[in-house]
Amino acid sequence: MKTATVLRLLSLVTLIVTLLSGCVAPTPQTIEKVVEKQVVVTQQVEKVVTQQVEKVVEKPVVVTATPLPKGGTLTYGLLFSPSAIDPHVGSSWDSGAAVANVYDPLVNADANGNPVPGLAQSWTISDDGKTITFKLRQGVKFHDGTPFNAAAVKFSFDRIVDPKTKSSFAVNLLGPYKATEVVDDTTAKVTLSEAFAPFLANLSLPYVAMVSPTAVAKWGADYQMHQVGTGPFMMKEYVLNQQLVLVKNPDYNWPPASAKHQGAAYLDQVIFKFVPDTTARAKALQAGDLDVARELSPEQAPRLAQDPNFSLKVTAMPGQTMQFFMNTQKSPTDDLKVRQALLYAVDSRVAANTIFQGYFPVAYGPLAQNTLGYDPTLKDLYPYDPAKAAALLKEAGWVDTNNDGVREKDGKPLTLQVIMQNWGHIQELAQLMQGQLAQVGVKLELQMMSYPAALKAVGDGNYHLSPYGGGGWDPSVLRDYFASDAYFNWSKISMPDLDKILAQAGQSLKAEDRVKLYQQAQQIIMKNALILPMLSDGQIVGISNKVKGLTYDPYGLWPNLYDAYIVK
Repeated sequence: MKTATVLRLLSLVTLIVTLLSGCVAPTPQTIEKVVEKQVVVTQQVEKVVTQQVEKVVEKPVVVTATPLPKGGTLTYGLLFSPSAIDPHVGSSWDSGAAVANVYDPLVNADANGNPVPGLAQSWTISDDGKTITFKLRQGVKFHDGTPFNAAAVKFSFDRIVDPKTKSSFAVNLLGPYKATEVVDDTTAKVTLSEAFAPFLANLSLPYVAMVSPTAVAKWGADYQMHQVGTGPFMMKEYVLNQQLVLVKNPDYNWPPASAKHQGAAYLDQVIFKFVPDTTARAKALQAGDLDVARELSPEQAPRLAQDPNFSLKVTAMPGQTMQFFMNTQKSPTDDLKVRQALLYAVDSRVAANTIFQGYFPVAYGPLAQNTLGYDPTLKDLYPYDPAKAAALLKEAGWVDTNNDGVREKDGKPLTLQVIMQNWGHIQELAQLMQGQLAQVGVKLELQMMSYPAALKAVGDGNYHLSPYGGGGWDPSVLRDYFASDAYFNWSKISMPDLDKILAQAGQSLKAEDRVKLYQQAQQIIMKNALILPMLSDGQIVGISNKVKGLTYDPYGLWPNLYDAYIVK
């Protein structure tokens, strides 16, 4: 009896164990999107039946989300290896793109280019506009552990204006900078010799970066090879003419308000490769050797736009347009009628629709349409009119007496020397001008030059037309090109009235006053035919669809890599 009872009990236990063994909780699910916390759900499991009892058991099941990995290496193709990658020294757009993420700006710019807090949390401006007092963010450190403070601000600004630095661009961005006073660790008082309206906006640019005083003292002239900022990425390796490698700053935790996350950047590494040939950059992008390719040509853009694996970012830069300066000190472009005739004879709409495939708009003056103070009335000042051009040339004494297609005066042919450079389709633009001007009896001699050679030729005055397309961020850029003492005064003009207007516009802190003054300046520049404007400048960037979270500064020049990552 007892034995039988024990056997029956053992059988019952075995049955129950067997039934329960089929009721193991399901394996946690893996979901395909990122969630921020664990999600607790419940579900019914199978009924467990004993001899006389039926019972439903409910058990909580934790579903653990598996985030998509954010990180990887992003490879970015630039146009060329900058000759000076130190932001305080160099001036190229590519150098800015390469090091922008090594540094944090003292002042950020919002989507409209307006100053917003950066490393400076706030600032006050004196009534006369000559003193700006910055309150600095606390707890920020340079990559080498040096604290960021007011002394670092003073060091950076003083380094820029020091003649030993040989700054080619940043020194102009600081304008009439005089001195910085260290009030305390978190307060820096900057003094200007006169009010300078674009000062705050200029501080958002990488060329006026806050550099580590410790690193500069350590490396001296070799600092460009060992740059140290406070940004989300650190400089790892710079191989001249080949590549620049950045790695994430693991201690970074002070992103701008526009950032999408906190803490360190997602990307583990960024490799900037220098690929001078535009066709090679496009091919490398399509082959997967590059994730982003800067400054693609308009001819390549339509093909990439149709490829579902890529997207295009087309940016129109504010500031100075792509233009040809006309030398007012060399005959025959020293004659206003000759210069005006050139403006009537060249139809830049043809260049916009053919060479640039409609990606960039026609320019009618020295400033792009998306720049503060742009004068829309300039559009009607020089409509394409070859007959008007021919009449002006005749009035100036230039006629074709021997029917060879080229006008002469005093036995000399109307021949103009035009400088070309190997960027921005300058050669194609010059050739287009050559064909259009030939129709009104003007002969162009085109001379391809390197940038240093062009600078020398311009300095010596050995040219009639020379190209430039510097962009910019503020209409104050006009002073850099049209003031009598401007370094880039390639039209060789000296007009006291224009100098006065440009000075007043640069000092005024009221936007409406600046607009009026800069529109006056544009009228003077164009009525005196100092330039032959062609197009508003910009760039076309090709981006692989593997790249997520990549954004750009308000001017479309420099990538913001902090929120970017690569997906497989």
